Amino acid sequence: MSGSIPSGFTLPVQVVSAGGVTAWLAEDDSVPVVSLAFSVPGGASLDPAGQEGAASLAAALLTEGAGDLEAAAFQEALRDAAISLSFSADRDEFEGGFRCLRDALPEAIRLARLALTAPRFDQPAVDRVRARAVAGARQALEGPRGQAGRAFWAGALPGAFGRPPGGTAESLSALPVEALRTVPARQFRKGGLLVAAAGAISASELEAVLVALFGDWAEGDVPDLPALPGFGLSGVRVVPVESPQSSAVFGHAGIGVDDPDWEAAGVVLRVLAGGGFSSRLMNAVRVERGLAYGIGAGFEPVAGQGFIVGSVATQNERMAETLSVLRTEWARMAAEGPNDAERAEAIAFLTGSQPLSFTSTRQIAGILLALRRNNRPLDWLAERPRRLAALDRARLAAVSARILKPDALAVVIAGKPAGL
Repeated sequence: MSGSIPSGFTLPVQVVSAGGVTAWLAEDDSVPVVSLAFSVPGGASLDPAGQEGAASLAAALLTEGAGDLEAAAFQEALRDAAISLSFSADRDEFEGGFRCLRDALPEAIRLARLALTAPRFDQPAVDRVRARAVAGARQALEGPRGQAGRAFWAGALPGAFGRPPGGTAESLSALPVEALRTVPARQFRKGGLLVAAAGAISASELEAVLVALFGDWAEGDVPDLPALPGFGLSGVRVVPVESPQSSAVFGHAGIGVDDPDWEAAGVVLRVLAGGGFSSRLMNAVRVERGLAYGIGAGFEPVAGQGFIVGSVATQNERMAETLSVLRTEWARMAAEGPNDAERAEAIAFLTGSQPLSFTSTRQIAGILLALRRNNRPLDWLAERPRRLAALDRARLAAVSARILKPDALAVVIAGKPAGL
């Protein structure tokens, strides 16, 4: 990559600590908006067997009444102050946060604290939110894509991490309210808690927020997460689904999010499968052969490990050829890595597009939280262009050979694929 190296996108990030909690803050008074995001390990991985979806359902219920406010009153208070407050549970994390106008910050703190410390779990709210979750779980399995994804993760990560994070229709229907009430006590602990904030809030104001929201949380860590199993899928598995089209989810084990090759691997995956029409897979599958509308792959981090996962959908009669092209391109990239033009395009895109991820306080808080989760240093953003520019063809070829394993590429297909 010739020419000068562009400077990295920098943020004036401050480290703020109070009440035994540390946060990263990107203060910016140009717009009177404040966003806060937090995460703590656990999530769906801590759901007891037979109670899959408990963390996800409990997260959805935190804003359905708290303290002396029933569900309707709580939601009305959020609407009146234009506050966005939400919580969620993924495979390995419990997350939450809010966004509000600066003038509404005291109300946002009040309502968020109520949700975190005094959720109601009233039966009418539980019944309503549960019904919505059950309908969503059933809808997710109506088509080939949902069937393929569910089977892929169940086989790839057998056990707690491979279960649907939101639970199944059966597990959600059977969840007692008592199981939901145990989630906050299990999750809300200071050990592993990560917080990030952005917008029109000062360090001293954030200190008060940290104490108000998290100061009463129990010390220590959440219960031990289950051990992350090795990638358990191989070969091709077909899930019969009556449909004119088949959906495939494919992938294999990758590398840790803290691996020194992480950024180089990101360049390789963009060239192979993540760059839209500039990617090799899109060009080979769609542009040259018209086999599918789209195909892509990238890292899916779970418990600190980045699994390489992708998907494609096509007519039943064309899935076998699509998989053949996929494997050919996977092997070609593993053998040779990106060429000079591909390397230059990928690095230019990853460098030039970085500021576009920082167009709102919500995005900034989320990115700061992700940086903390992946153990990045404060200057990680500023130094990223230099690190990317230093990736020469030899390094990318070596990383391609390391992370791409054509013989280990596992595929789950849902549909009626011909010849498979």
